[in-house]
Amino acid sequence: MKNNMKTIMILIALGGCATPVRAGEHRFACADYTQGKAFIVAADGKVEWEYPAPNCNDLWVLPNGNLLFTTGHGVKEVTRDMRVVFDYQSKSEIYACQRLANGNTFIGECSAGRLLDVDPSGKIVKEIKLLPEGKDGGHLFMRNARRLANDHYLVAHYGDQVVREYDQQGKVVREIPAAGGPHSTIRLANGNTLIACGDGPGGCRVFEVDPAGKTVWEIKDGDLPGIPLYFMTGLQRLPNGNTVISNWLGHGHLGQAPHLIEVTPDKKAVWTFADHQLLKTISSVQLLDVKGDATKGEIAH
Repeated sequence: MKNNMKTIMILIALGGCATPVRAGEHRFACADYTQGKAFIVAADGKVEWEYPAPNCNDLWVLPNGNLLFTTGHGVKEVTRDMRVVFDYQSKSEIYACQRLANGNTFIGECSAGRLLDVDPSGKIVKEIKLLPEGKDGGHLFMRNARRLANDHYLVAHYGDQVVREYDQQGKVVREIPAAGGPHSTIRLANGNTLIACGDGPGGCRVFEVDPAGKTVWEIKDGDLPGIPLYFMTGLQRLPNGNTVISNWLGHGHLGQAPHLIEVTPDKKAVWTFADHQLLKTISSVQLLDVKGDATKGEIAH
């Protein structure tokens, strides 16, 4: 009865959208950009853990159980007992972070236009400048970014509406057009690239392209009956081939759709999460019932 009541409440919050939340499905960590918090949410929908994280846009659960996340102008690693064990601060806006296998942290500085490797002490050990000296990229220059297994960098250039891959010297080796503004991008194990786009013209979609640039999979607003899509942000490709996407509800859409949606390759929604009393806008998500070491590329997120 408790789960049924929760489903009814969520359906009411969605204006009667016939997309019930299946309680007990996934345990996950997420970044709520609007509330400025990082969360761990249990499979029954209850909060296990939360921590202040202003403008949090990217988040990871590390093998040691700690959470690594962005904080507007910084990156923190925090233990489950609330101890800060890594803290990088910058004048630049920051929307991307990633713990590397060697223990360093990759950080994408948006307005500064820098890709950084930072050691555990906070020292910058590698810097790639994507902008001319003295130029500020502004708020729209970069969203999520990832360091790849080949030591290249995959960067979602939101304002330019393109995903670029850079080599170790900062040279562009590939461009993927991404209308609507790319927010997140990941390189899959099969060599394809998965991209989530914002709400600009031609956007509000998640699409997958092969190494030749051909779109081999796409999901956009209107493809999921009863589930409107507004601004696609976080991504995770699951071992079974399904994709979990976060449906960011800012820009006037708070409470109007599920936050999280698991979609099959044939575009069927098999799980949603839509508790709008708990969460406002999810910008990044990582499922915790998927095994793998996030620092070794075993979590496609």
